[in-house]
Amino acid sequence: MVLAVTLTAFGAGCSDHSETTSDADGAEPLGFAKEVTMPIAAVTTTVVDPGAEPRSSLRPAVEPGTVQQVTLSTDHHIEQQINSQAVRDFSPPAVTIPLSAQTGGDGVELTLGTVTSPDPALAKALLPADGSRAGFDISEAGAITALRMAPKPATSDAARAALEQAFYQAVYQSVAFPDEPVGVGAVWTVRQQVSGSVPLEQVTTATLTAREGNLLNIELNVVQTPKSTVWHLPNDAGQLEIVDYLMHGTGVIAVDLGLPLPVSGSVEVGGNQTYRDPHSSVTLRQTLRTQVQWGA
Repeated sequence: MVLAVTLTAFGAGCSDHSETTSDADGAEPLGFAKEVTMPIAAVTTTVVDPGAEPRSSLRPAVEPGTVQQVTLSTDHHIEQQINSQAVRDFSPPAVTIPLSAQTGGDGVELTLGTVTSPDPALAKALLPADGSRAGFDISEAGAITALRMAPKPATSDAARAALEQAFYQAVYQSVAFPDEPVGVGAVWTVRQQVSGSVPLEQVTTATLTAREGNLLNIELNVVQTPKSTVWHLPNDAGQLEIVDYLMHGTGVIAVDLGLPLPVSGSVEVGGNQTYRDPHSSVTLRQTLRTQVQWGA
């Protein structure tokens, strides 16, 4: 009985975004228009291969007031199976966010355009978010150190959750630059802690495959490993033992050192996970895939 309650709570947590869209026109959350800042764990970069000559430091050189128009698209897929039961799909709807980015201070200010989704209910819920604000605080090495969100007051809980999830996915699939000068062919790693119910260590291996002036083409290889042997379920619903956990991804992004956000590119991370209830023989299997795309 305890396990049944635990897994039910887990299922509800995974399906929040898809289920709450059906009543997305509900009451407006109080104080929702206030800006909320969410710190992002620091990164550590290590050069594996400095690449060919000539070498130089890769540092953003964005002039204050620079404006960039770019579109962020995210798609998060979740399937789960309990023992031999049927596989269930808990995937939240995909989201596409047009952004107007402007540099200022130590980061970039973002204004959201008309956010869209293939899910009709979520698409309707996202309409009041048009013109909402967000932002990234960015270090000298290009690492995102904080995410700021300030949705418009009429934005519902369902829409806010979808936007936060999209931006978090973008943050953790970004890349920071090394301190040492590097050239084409350079390889460096970016190590970062990803917070959540299962704390993860993420290691991204970046390879500079081409450079033309400020425009960089970078290949990414992402590996996530759990820092704990247990998964603490949402809403204090208990914990499951981690039997195996494999998350890996690849992608390519184009970065202009004179612009605040990636110009184009796509990164996809996915894998399989198996969990076991320590008090019974019940096993939970998950298949996950997250795709982050930048483009015009």
